[in-house]
Amino acid sequence: MVDYRVYFVGSDGHFVRFVGLSCSSDAEAIEQARRLIEDQDIELWSGERFIIRLPQKQGPSG
Repeated sequence: MVDYRVYFVGSDGHFVRFVGLSCSSDAEAIEQARRLIEDQDIELWSGERFIIRLPQKQGPSG
């Protein structure tokens, strides 16, 4: 298992909080991170290694 952190990105571009994950692969971590997306972009990291930035969910109008 590998440790990951999902960072929630505030409107000013700074991280506002994070959630820790333990997953067997980057693909699994990305899938779990996608479930956490709501009204903020998120970034997935494993230690100092950047994995992906995922955009916030869009509302019904866009």
